[in-house]
This record gives sequence, C-alpha cells and structure tokens, in this order.
Amino acid sequence: MGHREDLLEGAKRCLLAKGFARTTARDIVKESGTNLASIGYHYGSKDALLAEAYLALVGDLSEAFDGEAAGIVAAPGSMERFREVWSNIIGTMRGPGSMWRLSVEIVAMGDQLPAVRDHLAQQQRDAERALVSLFMGVPEEDVPDETRDTLGRFYTTLMTGLITQWIFDPKNAPDADALTEGLRQVIEGITGK
Repeated sequence: MGHREDLLEGAKRCLLAKGFARTTARDIVKESGTNLASIGYHYGSKDALLAEAYLALVGDLSEAFDGEAAGIVAAPGSMERFREVWSNIIGTMRGPGSMWRLSVEIVAMGDQLPAVRDHLAQQQRDAERALVSLFMGVPEEDVPDETRDTLGRFYTTLMTGLITQWIFDPKNAPDADALTEGLRQVIEGITGK
C-alpha cells in the first residue's frame, strides 16, 4: 500500500475510534505510519481526507445490506423486499454502532464544515439512487433522476430517522417488521384496502 491508501485506512480507524471532531492530523499520521505532508499532498486537507474515509466506511458498510449478496430474495418492489432490506440495514445498527454514531456527528457538524458537507451532500445523491436500486431491484444506472429525487429521498429520510432512533433509544427503535407494518397501514389508509 502507498501513502494515499495508508492515510485512508488510518483515517477510517481514527474516525471509528474518535469521531470526526476529535480526530487530528497527527492522529491520522500516527495511525497510518505516514507523515503530515502526505495528507496535504494526497487529499488537500485533513477534513477532505476524513470525508473520503467516511465515504469509504459507508461503502464498506453498504456491502452488509447489498441485495442478493445479503440474502435478499423477495420480489423487487414488494412489501417482503421492503422488510428484508430494512432488516439487513437495521442489523448493521445493532452492532457496536460506531459508524452510525459517526454519521450523526457529521450531520450535526455540517455548518462547521461546509466543504465536507457539500462533498457528502453530493455523495448522498448517489446513495439515494443506490437505495432505489436495492429496494426496486433495478440497476443504479437505470434509476431516473426523478425517481432518485422522490423515492430515493423517501428511503434516505427513513434511513436518517432510523439511525437517530437506534442511536438515541435502541430498546424502542423500530425493527423491519414494525416499519413494514407501518407502511402497510399507510397504504391501507390511502387506498382504503
């Protein structure tokens, strides 16, 4: 591995151990076995490196609930698929939770780190498309912008609420069955069926 990759791996470990605000450039250098100048050379700034490390962690985590690889077999767009996907996502929240706590920290710090916020906001657009793909069983490249902007944002809103609930009150946070039942009741209320 080169310095760029070493820095990224070191930054990921620092984020999980200390969070965004408490991680210093020196922490990253110590954890990665590199030097301070490498951060600027490869990433431009400590915050840019931490943003990339955060995105890499999200990517690593997404594999835990990614379609067929995670055992999702229900028909795309079905209530059972909705339940299976949320079950896998919530399964990642039941673990140590460092990644999800980190997500809330970064959201809360958005105004203090506008460049990081803007970078991550753009990445969220890709995540919205990926969620539609996961729930609806279509390739990401086939998800139109309009669907990403509606259904993708709907799923992102659910995800954000779930993260908050699982961090704040995990004993009472909803599981996939409760979410699916809630959706069923919404659909019944709208359709009268």
